Amino acid sequence: MKILFGIQGTGNGHISRAREVVPLLQQYGEVDLLISGTEAEVSLAQPLKYKFHGFSFVFGKNGGVDNWATFKIMNLSQLWKDMHSLPLNDYDLIINDFEPVSAWACRLQKVPSVSLSHQCSFVSDKTPRPKKWNYAEWLFKYYSPTTHHIGFHFERYDDFIHTPVIRSDIRKMETSDKGHYAVYLPAYSDKTLVKHLSQTSDVEWQIFSKRQKTPYREGNVHIFPVNNEAFNASLASCTGLLTGGGFEGPAEALYLGKKVLMIPMKGQYEQQCNALSASRLGVEVVPTIDHNFVSRVNNWLADDKRVVVDFPDETAQIVDDMVKKYARQR
Repeated sequence: MKILFGIQGTGNGHISRAREVVPLLQQYGEVDLLISGTEAEVSLAQPLKYKFHGFSFVFGKNGGVDNWATFKIMNLSQLWKDMHSLPLNDYDLIINDFEPVSAWACRLQKVPSVSLSHQCSFVSDKTPRPKKWNYAEWLFKYYSPTTHHIGFHFERYDDFIHTPVIRSDIRKMETSDKGHYAVYLPAYSDKTLVKHLSQTSDVEWQIFSKRQKTPYREGNVHIFPVNNEAFNASLASCTGLLTGGGFEGPAEALYLGKKVLMIPMKGQYEQQCNALSASRLGVEVVPTIDHNFVSRVNNWLADDKRVVVDFPDETAQIVDDMVKKYARQR
């Protein structure tokens, strides 16, 4: 069997999940890997067959997307060319984690494909959203369209939605509580984070920064370059995680029994949806970093409430069911 797996390369969550899924897929045949996007710091252990520019957004420094930087890196003509030139006829199964090139190539060539992603959980109307409709619903529908869907979210909102894929190295991790707090907020500048977190109660913060190449310290705030192993070690031994409105990072922290505070990106609808779902579990959510931020953080630090989740290890079974159900029979 020959399998193509298209993976979104904006942010780290998609690739982190793929690191768990790819070895399982390799038990069923030859797997070609395709990544498009420009904003990930983690990588796969396996070599890539295809690397495309894709269609990505760039993290800003004030809590949202840097629209100008995003516009500057757009290359729609190349995206169009890649969609039309990707060869698909030899594959028995094409899987997609919110990756537009392979998804649209399948649609243009009328080849079935399977979403294996968090984003495809929004195909269901049962998945929580803010009450006000947002144009980003069109992104959920048309950014990486597929014929079949296997979704992941904090809860099983529909029959095709599963709880998060928690990586094996996270599941096996020995945890402790050394009193510090891990931070991953790529949409804010290090300067902004240091300014506010240095005003909080007497705790240590460990910020993992997309922009910093060498570690440094300012008072009770440590800043480190993003590194998967270092971040995992910080997460395993922290009291809590301060992060954005992503999905995989908060899910892993909750699985490890850590406190979580989420700040969804401004204007990023998916993160707003994720924060809403997490808040229904009991996770603390702060809408932005403003004049009330330090007070809100201090209240969170003082509250030792933990959210208890049940994220069973079902990834191997999900992959097996997917292959048996959707692989082309020759």
